[in-house]
Amino acid sequence: MLDLVKQETERIDSRFLEPACGNGNFLTEVLRRKLDVVGKRYGKNQLEYERYAFVAVSSIYDVDIMQDNVEECRDRLFQEANKTYTNRFKNGARDSFRDSIRYVLSVNILCGDALTLTDSTGAPIVFPEWSLVSGSKVKRRDYTFASLLDKAESQPTFDMVEDFDVDKDDPSKIVPTPIKEYPMVNYLEVAQK
Repeated sequence: MLDLVKQETERIDSRFLEPACGNGNFLTEVLRRKLDVVGKRYGKNQLEYERYAFVAVSSIYDVDIMQDNVEECRDRLFQEANKTYTNRFKNGARDSFRDSIRYVLSVNILCGDALTLTDSTGAPIVFPEWSLVSGSKVKRRDYTFASLLDKAESQPTFDMVEDFDVDKDDPSKIVPTPIKEYPMVNYLEVAQK
């Protein structure tokens, strides 16, 4: 199935969302392919590898209704990222990078219901968008899951009028508005609040 979208699996920043991940079989393979590209392009430089591996991990999202599936998926994705990182950099591998990856997975892989667009507490599902902005700095913006979907699909569940802006270059496009923005931070410090 991934071979049908091979070009997207080879784009490090291409975002993937699985609305019912189970234990992460599909997303683990997506991450494996992305990390292969990161290794080929940036594997000789640890800083470059870490930055782009961070981008690869942060572009993967999931919702599952079962908490044990969410935890297993997070663990499998972390193990995949950690294995390739540790094999490449051995004793030079940094715990701060591992902590950042764990944190990103904790906010990108969520327990909730993709049909109702709510998390396990009944609140709207919120996903962060991670962007590598300047050097090693990343910017995080949070969006409701509903605002990321087509407005027509999300209106029956939520009144989304306030959650969208109009694209100035193309007024027919509706652009979701973040519900929260965070200051830029080094990718190694995202887990430190």
